[in-house]
Amino acid sequence: MNDLFAKHCIPCEGDIPPMDRDEIEQQLHEIPGWKFNAQDYFIFRTFHFKNYYLTMAFVNMVAWLAHQENHHPQLEVGYDQCTVKYWTHAIQGLSRNDFICARKINLLIE
Repeated sequence: MNDLFAKHCIPCEGDIPPMDRDEIEQQLHEIPGWKFNAQDYFIFRTFHFKNYYLTMAFVNMVAWLAHQENHHPQLEVGYDQCTVKYWTHAIQGLSRNDFICARKINLLIE
């Protein structure tokens, strides 16, 4: 298996093409629990927690990871859940960076 956890994000300034549907489907196998929104072209996963404190602890871990990788997700936060969405704005689609960060988030909760 190609371990995305060992990889790091590469700055993207719009100089690479977005991943096509086949590449996306292949990468989804490496990030269990994540789904692909084909209409708006992003990947997402909703994480559930026992309480607000644990939800916010998760949000802070994701923020730290985003800072380390310089690749930032959209977060939708509620009392006991957080939905994380990734896409690469510079290319208006998905890049390898999105999948690298998704894999690292999965490992945060394992």
